Amino acid sequence: MRTLNSFLKKIFHHQDKNINSRVPFRLNIILFIVGALFIILVIQLAYLQVVNGNQYKAEVNRSDNSIKYGNVQRGMIYDSSGRVLVGNKAHQAIQYTKELGVTTNDLYNIANKLSKYLHVDSSALTSRQAAEYYLSNPDNLKAVESQLKLPANSTPDTQYNASLDKVQADKMYNNINNYKNAATIFQKMSGAYQLSTTFIKTTGVTNKELSEVGEHLTDMPGIQIGNSWTREYPNGNAIQSVVGTVSSEKTGLPVDRINTLLSQGYSRNDSVGQSYLEQEYEPALRGSKSQTLIKSGSLDKAVQQYGGQKGDNLQLTINSQFEKKLQSLVENAQMSGNSTGAYAVVMNPKDGSVVGMGGVNRNPKTGKLTPNALGTINSAITMGSVVKGATVSGALMDNVITPTNSTLTDKPILTGGIKKSSWFNHNGSANLPVDASTALEVSSNSYMMQLAMKEAKFHYFSGAPLTMNPDAFNIERGYFNQFGLGVKTGIDLPGETKGIQGPGGFSNIGKALDLSYGNYDGYTTMQVAQYISTIANGGYRIKPHVVQNIRASNKDGKLGRIKYSVTPDILNKVDMTPAQRKVVTDGFYKVVHGTSQYRTGIDLNQIKPEVSAKTGTAQTFYDKQSTVTLSLGSFAPSKNPQVVVALAIPNLPDDAESNNINLAKQIYAAYWKYVQSDKGLE
Repeated sequence: MRTLNSFLKKIFHHQDKNINSRVPFRLNIILFIVGALFIILVIQLAYLQVVNGNQYKAEVNRSDNSIKYGNVQRGMIYDSSGRVLVGNKAHQAIQYTKELGVTTNDLYNIANKLSKYLHVDSSALTSRQAAEYYLSNPDNLKAVESQLKLPANSTPDTQYNASLDKVQADKMYNNINNYKNAATIFQKMSGAYQLSTTFIKTTGVTNKELSEVGEHLTDMPGIQIGNSWTREYPNGNAIQSVVGTVSSEKTGLPVDRINTLLSQGYSRNDSVGQSYLEQEYEPALRGSKSQTLIKSGSLDKAVQQYGGQKGDNLQLTINSQFEKKLQSLVENAQMSGNSTGAYAVVMNPKDGSVVGMGGVNRNPKTGKLTPNALGTINSAITMGSVVKGATVSGALMDNVITPTNSTLTDKPILTGGIKKSSWFNHNGSANLPVDASTALEVSSNSYMMQLAMKEAKFHYFSGAPLTMNPDAFNIERGYFNQFGLGVKTGIDLPGETKGIQGPGGFSNIGKALDLSYGNYDGYTTMQVAQYISTIANGGYRIKPHVVQNIRASNKDGKLGRIKYSVTPDILNKVDMTPAQRKVVTDGFYKVVHGTSQYRTGIDLNQIKPEVSAKTGTAQTFYDKQSTVTLSLGSFAPSKNPQVVVALAIPNLPDDAESNNINLAKQIYAAYWKYVQSDKGLE
């Protein structure tokens, strides 16, 4: 027994000895692993802090800090002499900036507090908006939902929409007069997204409202007193028909562009150009918003990083004094009967700059006049004989006549059972030979029709059926287009029309003759001005423009340096020889200064410097009644053209004769008085 015990002791003693020898080895392995992991951790921490420290710091700042953008003044609009046409009027305003984490209930409480001190126009508040305000109070929402009988599996959206419907329909909620003011303020605040600023009231904020709101700003997080601007027009509102308008805080961003504008950094009630120059040059006029760094999402920790930059200014080619006088002359033109208005464009033929554009719509039934300067680019009018310079030019380029061989006999045209004639030769008693320039002087319809038939290679004889090729329409219009008639002029204003083109084809072939003397297609007054300018400047069709420069502002707020200048943009050159062009310019000169008893512009011959012109009379109709449309295209001085005057007075009584001449004389007198001196000009 002793021997056995002794044996077992030896065995266990040997095992304990082996166990004790293995413990330090395992511990060393564990310590080694821990040490290696610690070294790896130190290396990783060093990598993060030293190598990528700035990157992660920036990421933290980016997630913790945000930028708030503030509004700035729009650029102003000046005339060619530096007079303010469109300025900005500053107003103290109440605005709201939405902080991070703001709930609908927070907006509800702030709106209720603000409504005690500020009154806003609530006329546009809808019943749905009022209901949304009412339900933004959790207690109200819970009370309404408790009365709903909806399926148990209804979604939150379904429940909320049902609550909105109940609030709008139920009489117990329908009387919102007591909270319309607060509901309107709530609706305006709800339109702001996080850290964006929206206006609550931009104009008409009283001193009392400013004082009371200012005293309680700490109770209304995000509410601020700031500035807003509205457009003002020191020289009268008539210029709005050219420069356009901007949206207001009340109207908000234009619905058809709202998504695009929001993506460009606009707030929902920012001012934005919504028509004509204000819209066309929005990127320049809008300026760049101020930027304020908001730390940790709190407006209390705000640091302005960039003060913003007022929008750039537009300087126009329009002379405001002359523009005002031009509009007055157009409004006082001799309009009566079924006359539907009057339009006039004054342009520099050398560079396409528009000095003035006036227009007025007239209601024939009431005689009421409405300013419409943009009618010069979007009202298509059958102009009459004023286009005959383009007809003669086309025939010269087509070589159916030449500068030395252009004589035809003015006589009534009898074809296809229809008789057409010149105004002075209805019955053939005044048949006479006329060359191209004389045909312009006496405004011969017969001559123009014969040119059209020659271009279509149609052999005319009295009484012949009119089997002329319908390509006559394309031939005539092709030459007209080269001068700007029947195509867009390219003016830097949106909404321009290319005119009205009557139907062609063989069934309308007789209208090709009417087209030749201006009694078929419709053109705008701006197109007539471009056409006359092309003749006056030697054949260059130049794009009209009303913007001269884009300019910065000086520190004193006045016009600063030029950042961009509009240069003449030549659209095409009319391929005529000097001799061919002289035929047309001589004809225009003879319209005023010729010797024929039938010359149509004799009453302009007293104007100095001398004027060259082409008058126009179209046989038109209004409300099934016969009318005449009088037009005029002219330039002066005849030898060195400085200015083009184009005008149209549609749908006058049949006996109207000199309305266009009288208006042109007044326009030229105003131009030499307000725009350019006529000294030294012949």
